[in-house]
Amino acid sequence: MLKLYISTLLILGSLSIAIAQSKIDNAVLNQFQEQQQVEFLVWMQAKADVSKAHQLKTKAAKAQYVFETLVQTAEQSQAPVIKLLEQEQVKYQSLYIVNVLKVEGDLALAQRIAALAEVKRIAPNPVVSFHQPIETIKSSVEQRNGVEWGITQINADAVWELGYRGEGIIVAGQDTGYDWEHPALQQQYKGNANNAIDHNYNWHDAIHELIDTTSANPCGLDTTEPCDDNRHGTHTMGTMIGEEGVNQIGVAPAAQWIGCRNMERGNGTPFTYLECFEWFLAPTNLQGENPDPNQAPHVIANSWGCPPSEGCNITNFNLLQVAIDNLKASGAVVVASAGNSGRQGCSTVDDPAAIFENSFTVGATERTDTIAAFSSRGPVLVDGSRRMKPNVSAPGVGVRSAVLNGNYQSLSGTSMAGPHVAGAVALIINANPALAGQVETIETILEQTARPIGAEENCGDVVDGVAPNNAYGFGRIDVLAAVQAAQQLSKVEDISSEKWVSIYPNPIQSFVTFKAAKPHQSDLRIYDMQGKLLLNNKWSTPTLELDISHLPAGAYFYVVQNGGGLESGKLVKM
Repeated sequence: MLKLYISTLLILGSLSIAIAQSKIDNAVLNQFQEQQQVEFLVWMQAKADVSKAHQLKTKAAKAQYVFETLVQTAEQSQAPVIKLLEQEQVKYQSLYIVNVLKVEGDLALAQRIAALAEVKRIAPNPVVSFHQPIETIKSSVEQRNGVEWGITQINADAVWELGYRGEGIIVAGQDTGYDWEHPALQQQYKGNANNAIDHNYNWHDAIHELIDTTSANPCGLDTTEPCDDNRHGTHTMGTMIGEEGVNQIGVAPAAQWIGCRNMERGNGTPFTYLECFEWFLAPTNLQGENPDPNQAPHVIANSWGCPPSEGCNITNFNLLQVAIDNLKASGAVVVASAGNSGRQGCSTVDDPAAIFENSFTVGATERTDTIAAFSSRGPVLVDGSRRMKPNVSAPGVGVRSAVLNGNYQSLSGTSMAGPHVAGAVALIINANPALAGQVETIETILEQTARPIGAEENCGDVVDGVAPNNAYGFGRIDVLAAVQAAQQLSKVEDISSEKWVSIYPNPIQSFVTFKAAKPHQSDLRIYDMQGKLLLNNKWSTPTLELDISHLPAGAYFYVVQNGGGLESGKLVKM
């Protein structure tokens, strides 16, 4: 009997180890074959439900609600893991933007953690390089005076003439850091109020240790003021807000900026990106304490990628997606550069953060409004969605902006295009402050008012010469047209929510099918961009097919309301 009991225990023990092992990503297991101590991410089962944020009217209310909900979920669900780690005296770092912890330990520790019922997955935390600029073009002294070509191309200078330069708007970037004392950036830095410098709530460094261990970092680690160890971040911020006298390089030169360093000399990890995302949801003081969602930015620029070729996979893809979903729910526009792999053809938008539905993805155009050869194309295949990307395009070839030590350089890449769109968001909210926090509305305005451009090559199911498409998205942005459209909206309603209505196909040519996960007697309404009601249908079946061939090409809002709640979204008619 004792032998049977022992055998049963051995079988149960082996089964427990096997179950725990199944939760550990193969990439992590492969690392353990090569080294005893591995850094990995512990992803918890519990996921906070922030869907009610869309019912809140202001950006401040959305951000506070999302922050409190995420923190509560993380504190409750992470407790068993934290107890184990503290008993074993293992260092860890926890986040709430996604319910995850970063841990370094051996395989036995990973198995013990994975065996906890509260743990969903043990994921890798690989080192990832960012989208390097395609080329550097030296700028002459004469080029230093005047408005840069990308500013005039998107009509941002015409918006300035209307009196909107980004006043009162906070833009943010996570990148290689920022040279905050650059003359084109210094006055717009939020931590520089009337030359009284305070970096609390305005700067965060997610680089706590060397990733490139061959030499010391020129900025150091855990810096207490903005610093750029590359040049890339400074260049992107200059395109968003930069201005030095008549040397005008930024789209929204009166906006304020805050920043987070997510890369160590161009190398980051999924966790450093997540740490910056969390800080943007509720910026903290320099000690990482007293988070305050009221100081969150309106828009966040992301000119980096997390490719499978460097160790990212579907697990950490999903972690980054949840972070972006939560930020959008909090009222922040998340802008992502499409990537620089376009020369490899279609479906080269294949890295986070550009691939996600809730990222506003930007391709790069030349002065002639033709898509740059390097600009990555859709549709997105890596997650099986066939999602159309990019959303829009913006100038990204030969863009002159700030670099280190007060200098300027012209660079090319989608990293240069994305900041044009982030600056455009600042101008739109400046022109209509009621749009602050209304992410889907802002994004739709930018898409609807973009200059449509047909692609010469056919990527995906898009017909040649038709816009939107998988090269330009809806087209090259026109911020003057976007501001004018924003000013026409007297009442805005946030339409970001956790979806219980699905539509397909989208984009649409003639017929669209609506499917409800909560079938009730419903009212389905379709509006144009100005809020004019175009269609009102009663709907009681699980699916509803509509013929919208009579509607002109463009973007539309839909609203479904029934006993199960209210949901809004966007339709694209080709």
